[in-house]
Formats: sequence, C-alpha cells, structure tokens
Amino acid sequence: MIGQLTGLVTHMEADRCLIDVNGVGYVVHASTQTLGQLPRPPEVARILIETVVREDAIQLFGFAEADEQAWFRMLTTVQGVGSRVALGILSVSRPTLLWQAVNAGDKLPFTQASGVGPRLGTRLLTELKSKVAKMPAPTGNVGVPAQEASAANQSSGLEGDALMALEGLGFRRAESWPVVSRVISENEAAALDVIIRLSLKELAR
Repeated sequence: MIGQLTGLVTHMEADRCLIDVNGVGYVVHASTQTLGQLPRPPEVARILIETVVREDAIQLFGFAEADEQAWFRMLTTVQGVGSRVALGILSVSRPTLLWQAVNAGDKLPFTQASGVGPRLGTRLLTELKSKVAKMPAPTGNVGVPAQEASAANQSSGLEGDALMALEGLGFRRAESWPVVSRVISENEAAALDVIIRLSLKELAR
C-alpha cells in the first residue's frame, strides 16, 4: 500500500492532481482543501495517501493534513458514504467544522456536499457521534476542550434550548455550539435567558 508520495506536482484539476515520482505519474484524488494547499505546478510536494483497492481499480486519495485523512477514513465507515462523497464533504467543510457539527447536531456542513441529502446527513450525525467522542478536540478554532464538550453533551436540555433560540436568530448550530457550551460551563446556575444573552454578546463580536 502507498502511504505517502513526495514528487513533482505536474498537473492539477478540480478534484485531482498528477504527482511525478521518479518518472512515474500518480493520479491522486483530493479535496479542494488539500489541492488549495499544494504548490502550483511544477513544484515538489509531499502528500499523505490513502490507497483504496477495488476489483476494477486501485485509487489514490491524497491529504495535506493527517486530520483530514483521519476524517476521510471515518466518513467512509458510514453506510452510503463512498470515497468520492467523503472527499466532497471534506471539500466544503474542514475537520474542525465537522467536529463541531457532530457535537452540535448540525447536519448542514455535511448536506452542503454533493450527494449528501437530509437522510444521509442525519445518519452521519448518528453514526459519527460515538466515534467523534473518542477523538481529541481539533486544534485551532473549536473554542472548548474535549472534556467540556463531553460534559456539554450530557447537559443537552439547556444547551439544546439555547442553540434552538440562537438558530432562530440566524446563527448556525456549528457556529454557536462552542460558545454556548463554554458559557454554560462558566455559568452553571444561569437561566436560559442569561445563557442566550451571554452567547449573543460573544457571537456578535
């Protein structure tokens, strides 16, 4: 199995690139996120590879970051999500946003991808929830540690009401969930209206 390629990026299309390694050209399928991080042809690049073997073909899927590769593997464990659909999801949403979406119960970052309807989006949230709970919180813009995320999931009543109220005000669940979760953890005895007010104050920044 091929796990990584280092070679000259000689050609790039909307969903794939060609990498020349010592005179051998490898067609590597990739998300727009990964393709956007690769150097423009002709430049040398290193890319992580997931090799998918089928009866009629051997396909290579490339990733600029290990987080994206891990999500690709996890997405393709869900029934109805093949390699192309997984790449489509990763093209419209980064791993950090997907992590937030699963914890917030927001299927929009999934259904924005081609081939993912509301039913499959719901299945993704259901099947990924337990798997995401075992993952460390992605570094970057998530806003709350994994321990706080787990505790927030257990107190879904107040959190769910606050998220629903904020959604009615035009805020996406994946956007408001980290804020609401943190506000609840920092104000344990606060009523719903206080949680909403404090969350709005932070979201409006």
